[in-house]
Amino acid sequence: MSAGAGVDVGALVRDVRRDRVGVVMGELLGLVYLRPPGGGVEWTALQGELEGADERDRLRARVGEMNAASSGGVL
Repeated sequence: MSAGAGVDVGALVRDVRRDRVGVVMGELLGLVYLRPPGGGVEWTALQGELEGADERDRLRARVGEMNAASSGGVL
């Protein structure tokens, strides 16, 4: 995913400014709305701050989901 490229709802991406992995929930006026893969509070990022998730990011997301599930879904 390049800077300024559109993002697909449901895509797993990495917010490079915050070094967080998130699921794209939507986009409005250049802001992309993300949430942690295991659930939690949404945050926003600029499209240019996002890149497609790689295998390491996918593993981080899966570990986060498993941790959330084991603690009753609380992140």
